[in-house]
Amino acid sequence: MAHEVMRGMVAAFGEAGRLPEAADMVLEMRSHGLPLCVETANWVLRVGLETGSFVYARKVFDGMTRAGVCPDERSFRALVVVGCREGKVEEVDALLAAMWRCGFSLDNATCTVVVRSLCAKGRFKDVSEFFRRMLEMGTPPNVVNYTAWIDGLCKRRYMKQAFHVLEEMVGRGLKPNVYTHTTLIDGLCKIGWTERAFRLFLKLIKSSSYKPNVHTYTVMIGGYCREGKLARAEMLLVRMVEQGLKPNTNTYTTLIGGHCKGGSFDRAFELMNKMKQEGFLPNIYIYNAVIDGFCKKGKIQEAYKVLRVATSQGLKFDKVTYTILITEHCKQGHITYALDLFNRMVENGCCPDIEAYTSLISTYCQQRQMEESQKLFDKCLMIGLVPTKQTYTSMIAGYCKVGRSTLALRVFERMVQNGCFADSITYGALISGLCKESRLEEAKALYEGMLDKRLMPCEVTHVTLTFEYCRREKTNIAVSVLDRLDKRQQAHTVDVVVRKLSALGDVDAASLFLKKVLDEDYAVDHATYTGFINSCYENNRYALASEMSEKFSKKISSFKEKR
Repeated sequence: MAHEVMRGMVAAFGEAGRLPEAADMVLEMRSHGLPLCVETANWVLRVGLETGSFVYARKVFDGMTRAGVCPDERSFRALVVVGCREGKVEEVDALLAAMWRCGFSLDNATCTVVVRSLCAKGRFKDVSEFFRRMLEMGTPPNVVNYTAWIDGLCKRRYMKQAFHVLEEMVGRGLKPNVYTHTTLIDGLCKIGWTERAFRLFLKLIKSSSYKPNVHTYTVMIGGYCREGKLARAEMLLVRMVEQGLKPNTNTYTTLIGGHCKGGSFDRAFELMNKMKQEGFLPNIYIYNAVIDGFCKKGKIQEAYKVLRVATSQGLKFDKVTYTILITEHCKQGHITYALDLFNRMVENGCCPDIEAYTSLISTYCQQRQMEESQKLFDKCLMIGLVPTKQTYTSMIAGYCKVGRSTLALRVFERMVQNGCFADSITYGALISGLCKESRLEEAKALYEGMLDKRLMPCEVTHVTLTFEYCRREKTNIAVSVLDRLDKRQQAHTVDVVVRKLSALGDVDAASLFLKKVLDEDYAVDHATYTGFINSCYENNRYALASEMSEKFSKKISSFKEKR
């Protein structure tokens, strides 16, 4: 009876948001002559599970052991679920190990929570090991467990691995359901494999066991909208209604967003009116889709008109609304307006995300206001935001623009240390910056590192590096830059570099480079050669023009003989 009263009190404390006091009360029971029992402790853990407080649940769990009460399977399960929901994966690892040592097992529902938690952290190898453990403890993975794993892989766009898991699932005699197929369709659409997704969708339609649901249709519509195939998306909407399925808010949001992206604003407004007729009130997400569409078309005034309609209906800006407007003002170079929106965003309790910060940082960098950029970058790190590739690249390009490549290198090093992979644009900005400051050895080392990572340099990168070496008459190194390019890129780079040098009147550097590339059998365009000869005449270098004409003629004759 006393324990039942205690459980009732715990529930009341939980509803009042006073969980720490509830935990203390339960753990102090012994001092008042009421020993703690596992049923009461589990009741407390269940309340912790419902309220999602891992710290509270852990305190009770540890208190059980100190009170001489052995946690049972339900105790472990409750704490595992709370830990997973709060992302405490390391703590959950330790709990699972202790649980298995005690000979306890998990049910399939709890296993699904664990799988989703591991997938959210990208720990897919651990998921595979966990499935092996499930078999050992007598809880064979079911369709829901496998679907959670497949969903995690699809969210990371690891589609090949997702289909391997599907094969494993089928190999164990389990049949994928509509949720499994919908997850795969969504993943395929997000990586641009829409036609393959549609083939899977058709398989669902033809199935006698299950049919596509509203979510399945919505993700397929979303796939076509991303590719601008709006006629197909509309066709699916019609087919969906014919099948007796009613489009929901997500369906309309997806289709409206697609039409706005494609500039079909009239159709977007028609769909919004249709929504209202069917009893759905357009929410801020739908208005955000329309606002984003107008902004992407550069029609920011139209976006503000739509925004006024939304606010007149009692809707408030959310984080996405602010970010869309900040990004568009930054694109148009309106940093003052963007900063004003940013400050209003903070004042209204919307925490700016990394996209909002990156838009401002990028604009300040373009305007060479690196002190302001650095302040915002530091603020990002201070509040725990993770800079993206675009954030780092903007900072690197900004410092290179103002001739401070040492600071750009520091940002690059931090980028690498934090596991953010630089792309060819990042490398290109840094290499160009180093070249401008005559730090060619460092630039070339980066260039080689870039190629080793199988990143394809953009045209400006290899042209800049080759040109700077040619200007210093280091033609051997200049030609070595060409060695790892394909024939088309080599020919184009030679043409651009020779033309640039000729335009500057630096015919000595141009001739040294031309001699070397001709010796190495690189192709030289006739227009490039003509431009070089004209530059020689303009600079009164007639002997050099004659020498190179002869060399060029011999090269052409040699080439004809080989053919």
